[in-house]
Amino acid sequence: MWLPTPIYERFPQLWFLLGILIILNSLYIGLDVGFSLVYVLVGFGCCVYGTAIAVLRMKSRHDSEEHSDNAATPE
Repeated sequence: MWLPTPIYERFPQLWFLLGILIILNSLYIGLDVGFSLVYVLVGFGCCVYGTAIAVLRMKSRHDSEEHSDNAATPE
């Protein structure tokens, strides 16, 4: 499935925002409710996933820039 570039670029922020909203929802319903710990863990997982996507994309772009710079210079 092809997504437009602006939407594709915002997926890490979307995951992170979703995680923050889930954590805030668990605080809203109260920490004494049984499923609040599950909400916090799922929210934390979403935040970690969004951050991991962003870091991996940044690393991949950095590596591809290095590779293209090395290919352009004659030895």
